[in-house]
Amino acid sequence: MLKGGTIITSIQNSEVSCTLRNQNPGGAELKVAPDARVPDRFLLYVPVDGVAYRAEVRWRRNDRVGVRFTGTEPKPKLHYG
Repeated sequence: MLKGGTIITSIQNSEVSCTLRNQNPGGAELKVAPDARVPDRFLLYVPVDGVAYRAEVRWRRNDRVGVRFTGTEPKPKLHYG
């Protein structure tokens, strides 16, 4: 199942759109734009889940990023989705 998500960085609350693939309780594979700047740690907001996952990058390959979830937070107040 594919899900839309948003990578929320700490740099002026900037956002990067992504698609979640292969999500499991411990992490997910994200598809991002090839030129997207994804930091090593960020919040990953998934609207259909209604939560933001604290995530850290485990690997990077072209337009794919593998992340490990380190916790959850409520929906970010600044996000309108």
